[in-house]
Amino acid sequence: MKHFSSSKSSGAILLLISLVTACTSGKSVISPENSTFSDERYSGGAQIIPGKVQLEYYNLGGEGIAYHESDTINSGSGRLNPADGSYLNEFRIKEAVDISYTKSRDIDDNKFNLVQPEMDQLYVGWTEPGEWIMYTVDVQTPGTYQIGIMYTSNAGGHISLSVNGDDKTGPMAITTTNDPKDQIAWRQWHHWNYSDSIGTVKLKKGIQKITLHTVSVGNMNFDYLNFKLVTK
Repeated sequence: MKHFSSSKSSGAILLLISLVTACTSGKSVISPENSTFSDERYSGGAQIIPGKVQLEYYNLGGEGIAYHESDTINSGSGRLNPADGSYLNEFRIKEAVDISYTKSRDIDDNKFNLVQPEMDQLYVGWTEPGEWIMYTVDVQTPGTYQIGIMYTSNAGGHISLSVNGDDKTGPMAITTTNDPKDQIAWRQWHHWNYSDSIGTVKLKKGIQKITLHTVSVGNMNFDYLNFKLVTK
């Protein structure tokens, strides 16, 4: 029979209590520093601010820790995009966050785009209100940052950002990219736009957790967030 020291037992109990408290309070659990994503094409580590945060590179840890999804199915990888062994079609296929990628042939490179996206670029999609995704970032310069986003939106909506579990932006409006001139109904989810400023956020220097929340409406695709320092 194994015995544990009282200090180790106390530490385990305190960790369990903190996780339960975070979950029941409605705040995102702050996962360990080694929870950042990595694979054969992405070296991992905290994403750097100022700069772009690529939204497909969310943290490891699964449901309730790295993200919250309304279902357990990845609607993009392995479903819309067939499981054929390719990197793009199977990206994070076993996780519930819905991921696809921009495609040519008049799909994501269509004439109704407000801003033309890069092709074969992974993005998060099929968003629903109440869902959230967490990212580890390294803020190299403290200050107030202007938030930009590369996205599509079938009907408008709102998102917000929390930092280390605390809401720092409130709801930020996302303008619809729906264009009634496009007669192909499914392509309303593929009209891309870049908004340079949907809000601001104050960030301290160092490693932190930023969580992207879909607040209202959903039906949005998110490629990346861009953080531009405006005041120190």
